[in-house]
Amino acid sequence: MEYDAIVIAGGRARRLGGADKPALTVGGRTLLDRVLAVCRDAGRTVVVGPRRPTGRPVTWTREERAGSGPLAALDAGLRRTSAPTLLVLGGDQPFVRPSTTARLLAAAAAREGALAHDGRDQPLLGAYRREPLERELALLAAEHGGLDHLPLRLLTAGLELARVPTAPAETADCDTWDDLDAARARIREHGRVLEEWMNAAKEELGIDPDVDTDLLLDLARDAAHGVARPAAPLTTFLVGYAAASRGGGAEQIAEAARTAAALAERWAAEGMPTGRPEPTGGTEPTGGTEATGGAEASSTGAAAPEGDAESGASGPAEPALDAPRPPETPD
Repeated sequence: MEYDAIVIAGGRARRLGGADKPALTVGGRTLLDRVLAVCRDAGRTVVVGPRRPTGRPVTWTREERAGSGPLAALDAGLRRTSAPTLLVLGGDQPFVRPSTTARLLAAAAAREGALAHDGRDQPLLGAYRREPLERELALLAAEHGGLDHLPLRLLTAGLELARVPTAPAETADCDTWDDLDAARARIREHGRVLEEWMNAAKEELGIDPDVDTDLLLDLARDAAHGVARPAAPLTTFLVGYAAASRGGGAEQIAEAARTAAALAERWAAEGMPTGRPEPTGGTEPTGGTEATGGAEASSTGAAAPEGDAESGASGPAEPALDAPRPPETPD
């Protein structure tokens, strides 16, 4: 579906002591960048708020009077878009999923719009058709002499909207320091941290491959156990490099991972006992059958030391080079 996105990223963040809320980080990425990641296929993305560094290009705009509320911000963003459908997002919701925005856009096609509903309406997580949205904003501005500081519920009350059931975790925003701490703790929960890390890394690297995480983890385990621990990260790097050189799609990643996994299995198999038969009839001597000077070989193949009484050697043993010499006697 053709759509533009409007991200509301202004506000005073009073409960955060006036901090630049969209620039705060969760999982190493700013709140704003996390929101921008779920609307990357928008025709145009307009951010209403002060300019900040972002991970991808966006269009910036401001309300006529900065900090004049969400309806004034929405109206300012709407003026910079042209698509027939608008996806509206708050700039401080770190856990919105692309699947949820897709459901909102689909539901909006049959109504004047659709918004997330987690037990309460969430107007800043919604999709709206342009013409009804422009109509209601114009009516509200005429009725109230402007849009400054008007509540969002006045807008939603005048639109025929679908409600899309959404988990409260997705609609949670970061209005306080406790909210921010909770969001940062959540991404480190067991069962979630790898997905969060992979998404963050892909966004930071500017790539979006469909990665089979379990396949890569199995490969890393096989390389670590069958070869050596440092082989795990090196092997996964090589798999990524090989996949990129062949086109970089999900199929190329899976093929390279399977090839490397098979190599790791063969490598590990060589470290196992071969099962060769044990020699019979005693061990073969490793040395010759006779020692130098007529001494018989020992069971280990070493010759008996020269000068031994039982060695059969004739004559006294030659003194060691470093043995003390007896004093000379005068003639």
